[in-house]
Amino acid sequence: MSSRRRRRPLVEEAFCSTKRRREEDEAVEVRSSLQQLMMLFSCQLFSDILPPVALKHQLYSLHSDRTCVDKQLNALCESGELLMFQLGFSTEAFALVFADQYKAKVLQGEAGRETESSVQKFLRALSTSCTSLSFDKHQLITDLLFSDAEITQLVKAGVLTVKDAGSWWLAIPNSGKFIKYLLEGRRAVLNMVKKSKYGEILKNELEERRTTSKIKFKMKYHIHDLIGAELVECVQTTSGTLLRYVDGSLALVTHSSSKQKELEVAQVLCVVSS
Repeated sequence: MSSRRRRRPLVEEAFCSTKRRREEDEAVEVRSSLQQLMMLFSCQLFSDILPPVALKHQLYSLHSDRTCVDKQLNALCESGELLMFQLGFSTEAFALVFADQYKAKVLQGEAGRETESSVQKFLRALSTSCTSLSFDKHQLITDLLFSDAEITQLVKAGVLTVKDAGSWWLAIPNSGKFIKYLLEGRRAVLNMVKKSKYGEILKNELEERRTTSKIKFKMKYHIHDLIGAELVECVQTTSGTLLRYVDGSLALVTHSSSKQKELEVAQVLCVVSS
């Protein structure tokens, strides 16, 4: 009995050690994939005023275990290394930006503006950890000690956008053009897949296709978007991964574009009225 009792803690310790190593490896893999996606982002398209942006669902195109991806992203957000943003055109669309790059670009854009002081104060509040996608008025005033006037300045600066009465989304300033290019490119690349023979095309063949004026990002960026958002189906063949058009996908993209335009109009009206 005493021998069995001694072995049990050793087995448990070995199990815990193996689990820790596996989780550490998963964290490294997810972070590496995130950096890989951000390298596909074209900062020059936006005159270098935006930080590199990846989409949460793009990671799903690289990792089959979505639960693992979500867990590692949450850990990066809790550590203060990563920020996550809800994109208004879909409840399933989330942008990912490394916190230091976000803060650097925001401060760069705020230099000399009347909103600079309020924005600096807000960024300090994000310094330790930010797992919230939105803030309500109670949080901003009671917990973070912002006045109504400062909240208005944060909205004008673009670090907050209106969610509904008395609450705001955490936002990326000047990201409207990014979303426009993303949705236009999504539609164009999806059309390429749909118009291919039988509505399917090899992934490596699509990557080499000549792009149109509607496709501003690198083709691989859009392909990861389509796969992760499940707008195309992946089929493994002896020739490589085949991308197959999913019925109804273009209608979903059209709906997303319409919703984004409505949101942009609402945001402009909100800023003007404030």
